[in-house]
Amino acid sequence: MSRVEAKKPSLYISEPLSRDTVRRSLSVLSGILKSCYGPTARLKQLHNGMGGYVCTTSQSSAMLRCLSVSHPVLKVLTASVQNHVSRFSDCGLFTAILCCSLIENFKSINILPFTVIKISKHLLSLCIDYLQSEACACRVPVDFSNLETLFCLVRSILTSKPACMLRKMEIDHLTRLTVKAFLLTVPCHVETNTVLGKCVIVPMKGRRVLDSTVFPGLLLETTENQFPNPLSVKRTSSDIIKVALFCVSMSGDLSDLEGSITVHHGISLEMSVLDQLLNVGKQLVNDGVGLVACQKVIHPSLKQYLKENHVVTVDRVGLPMIEPLSQMTGSLPIASIHSFSPSCYGNLKDIGTVSFAPKHFVHLIPNDTLVCSLMLCNRNETTWDELKRAYETAEHVLQLTIKEPLALLGGGCTETHLASYIRHKSRDMPASSFQAIDCSQTQFQLVADAFCHSLESVASSLNHDDGDIFTDMVYGHCWLVPSGFSSVSSWSDLVSKCGCGINNNTQNLSWRVLQSQFSSPVLQSCPKEPPVKAADFLTLDCFAAKCSGLQVAVETANLILDLSCIIDDQN
Repeated sequence: MSRVEAKKPSLYISEPLSRDTVRRSLSVLSGILKSCYGPTARLKQLHNGMGGYVCTTSQSSAMLRCLSVSHPVLKVLTASVQNHVSRFSDCGLFTAILCCSLIENFKSINILPFTVIKISKHLLSLCIDYLQSEACACRVPVDFSNLETLFCLVRSILTSKPACMLRKMEIDHLTRLTVKAFLLTVPCHVETNTVLGKCVIVPMKGRRVLDSTVFPGLLLETTENQFPNPLSVKRTSSDIIKVALFCVSMSGDLSDLEGSITVHHGISLEMSVLDQLLNVGKQLVNDGVGLVACQKVIHPSLKQYLKENHVVTVDRVGLPMIEPLSQMTGSLPIASIHSFSPSCYGNLKDIGTVSFAPKHFVHLIPNDTLVCSLMLCNRNETTWDELKRAYETAEHVLQLTIKEPLALLGGGCTETHLASYIRHKSRDMPASSFQAIDCSQTQFQLVADAFCHSLESVASSLNHDDGDIFTDMVYGHCWLVPSGFSSVSSWSDLVSKCGCGINNNTQNLSWRVLQSQFSSPVLQSCPKEPPVKAADFLTLDCFAAKCSGLQVAVETANLILDLSCIIDDQN
C-alpha cells in the first residue's frame, strides 16, 4: 500500500544546548521543579489538554509522570530522574533541580564540555568519598534501638509534602504509625536470606487522618457485616486455625472451568460442578480447615455448607492480596478444585472482625507478624492519593536505611556543607592534580564554583517567600531569614536554628548570603562537625537516595552537555 503522505526527512539539530528554545524550556522546567521543593512548596495541578483526571501534587514521582515534555534533551533529563525515583522513591526533586542547575551553570562559563565533564567527575568523586567517610560532618548514624532518628526521617518526608494537608498533630500521628508498621514487617530472627514482610494499605477516604491505625496481620474487606463477633472458628488440637487459599474461581460458573469435562447422559452439568465443589468442601472439613480464602467467588451453597461446619469463608480477596496472604499464613495458593494436597494449607493464630463504617473487615491474626495492614485515612481523594505516595516513600526510605543505617542532614544543610567542603578542597589542590585531570587551575576553579553554586541553588529553592538564605562560616549549614530582614546587622536575632535543626543561634557564628553569582568566600578551614549529633526534631534525608541523586544529577548533566547533535524522526 502506498503512503498517504510522503515521508519527511529527519530533523538534524546540531549543538542543541546552544539554542534559545532549549535553554528557555530548561529554565521553565527548572522553575517548575524549584517551586515544588520543600515544606512550603507551591502545589501543581496537572492534566492533559483534553481534560480528564487532575493531579494535585508537589511530588516528583507524580509530577514527572503527568508532565509532558517534548524536547529530547528534557526527555533525557526527566527519564533519568524517573529511573532514580523508581529505585529510591526519594530525592527526585533534589536530583532534577541539581541537574538543571548544573547544565545552566556549566554552559555559562564557556569551557569546552569535555573539560567540564572531566572536572565535574572529579568533584563528584570528592563528594561521594567525603559522604562515605567517617569524617563526614553532615551524616547521622541511625540506631534502630533508638526510634527518634527513624521518627525524624519519616517526619521530614511527611512535612515536605504540603499537598497532604497535614497538621502537626497529624504528622506526628502518621510518623508513629509509619515506623510501627515498618517494624512489624522486620523479622525478629535474622537468617541468611532474611526478607522483609509487607504492609498492606487499606484506603479510607473521607475520614480524619487521626483515625488512621495499624493492625498486625491482614484486613480483608467483606461486602457486609456477615460474621458474628466473636467468630466461631474450627481449630486444630494445637489451637491454631488451618487456612486454605484458592486462586481459582469456586463460583461453579462453567465459563470459569478449565480443561475437559465429562458428563453422563441425563445429568445436569451445573449440578455436576456443584457436586464437585461440595466434595472440595467435605475434604476441607475433614482436613480440619478453619478458613477458606478465595481470590475470586465462592458458590453460595459451598459457603453455607462450610459455615454449618464452622469454617469461615472469605471470597473476592483479589490478586494483590494473594501474595501477602501466602507470606503471612505459609499457605500455597491452590489453583485447582479437582485435586490438592493438605501440604498446601497454612495456619493462623486467630480471626476477628473489624467495623470501620461504612466498611467491614475480617481481621486475620498471624502467629508471627511479618505482614500488617495500615488503615490510611485522609479527608478527600486528592489528599489521600498524595498521602499514599508520601507513605510509600517513607516506607521505602526505612527499608533502604535498614540496609545502610545512615542519614544526611536535610533542610539544605548537606548541600551548603558540601559546597563549602568542595571550595575548601579545590583551594588546596596541588598542581599535580590539575595535570592528572588535564586542565588549568583557572578552569578547575571555574567549574568548581559552578558546581558549588548549583548545590547552593538547591538549598535556595527551599525559600518560596522572598526571604534570604544564608550559610554560616563554621559548619557550612543553611539558614533561612524571613523576607524584609536581610539588612539587619544581627542576623542571629532572626534565626533560631539552621535548616536541619542541629545548630542554634546561641553559637558565635558569622554568616554570608548565598549569592546569585560565583566567587563566594571560602572557609578558612574544612567545615566542622556540629558539637551535637542528636536533636528531637532534626530534618533528615535518606542517605542512599541522596547519594544516588547526586550521582544521577551530575552524570545526566554531563551526558546532556556532551550532546553534539539530535536526529529527530518527523514521521
